[in-house]
Amino acid sequence: MFWFRFGLIIVCVFALISLLKVLLRKLLKIEKVKREFFSYNYINELHRKIDKSLRVISTVSLIILYIVLLFYYENLIYLFFFAILFFTILDYMITAFFEWKYTLYPKQSILTITEMLVLIAATIIVVQFNLLGPY
Repeated sequence: MFWFRFGLIIVCVFALISLLKVLLRKLLKIEKVKREFFSYNYINELHRKIDKSLRVISTVSLIILYIVLLFYYENLIYLFFFAILFFTILDYMITAFFEWKYTLYPKQSILTITEMLVLIAATIIVVQFNLLGPY
């Protein structure tokens, strides 16, 4: 039952993100930029370096945090999910900054920030209302 709920939540969140992107593109007249699926889509070389550094730092930090919380502070394991959320927000903010500052289409940053806010809201709703069941 967990995986069914999880899959349903994921589908709903991605549908909401797609709907919001379409609406914002129409309302704000944002051009659609062609991007490849499952690619990093770096804006420039500096963005690539910062993003790769962030990914390495976040991976190492999350592994260390998970081990420490699992073995020493089992009752604080929820902090791991907040750390994941923090690094996700940081990644989206960096991408939005580079889209705003260094591209020909600065309005794309609006879509990136909107996607980040929807993911944050979805995470908060799932945790607050315990939609995935008891843990």
